[in-house]
Amino acid sequence: MNILETKNIDKYFHDPVEFQVLKNIAFDVKKGEFLSMIGKSGSGKSTLLYILSTMDTDYNGELYIDNQLVTGQTKDQLAELRNEKIGFVFQFHYLLPEFSCLHNVMIPALKLGKLPEKEIEEKAYQKLEILGLQDQALKSAGKLSGGQQQRVAIARALINDPLMIMGDEPTGNLDSKNTDIVFDIFQNLTKNYGQTIIAVTHDDDFAHKSDRIIEMKDGEIIKK
Repeated sequence: MNILETKNIDKYFHDPVEFQVLKNIAFDVKKGEFLSMIGKSGSGKSTLLYILSTMDTDYNGELYIDNQLVTGQTKDQLAELRNEKIGFVFQFHYLLPEFSCLHNVMIPALKLGKLPEKEIEEKAYQKLEILGLQDQALKSAGKLSGGQQQRVAIARALINDPLMIMGDEPTGNLDSKNTDIVFDIFQNLTKNYGQTIIAVTHDDDFAHKSDRIIEMKDGEIIKK
């Protein structure tokens, strides 16, 4: 079953001159797939990720998420879709350092507002447990190591049980030991929880261990 599909996506930058940054992007992603997107800086992979995540709507072509055409939806519709269906993990964890790990994980679910706070708290504990951090739940996020903070960020991405997780250089700020830990977590999420993951990475080892690689060059997919 396809979770995501793109049809003939093109994108242009217009400043200072017109430049085509993505050309005829067409591929699909299946449920439970762990996909890495690679390519040199400037190849278009981060630009594509922003389109896939619905944060960039200025493109030609069609994007389907969960068999629904999302191209052309309003800002509010897209914001709701992101909150419900997409979890994000960035190079920098963007945790609120003064809040507890537990509260950081709860924030997207509190924002979505579909469950009572007590249930959200229980879910947040469960997500931290999956990531081996339940004993750190009440510590303020700023007191954790960089690797632990990134794992809290992954728990936060999971709190609304999204259809997929999108990672933009999710291990870009980590040493090799913590990179391996994050990779193993992603693999566990896809194999044992059916989570779909799309990650942009510069790390060839990370990419080659994932289920599938999409390689980009000069705005085109050269391998998928």
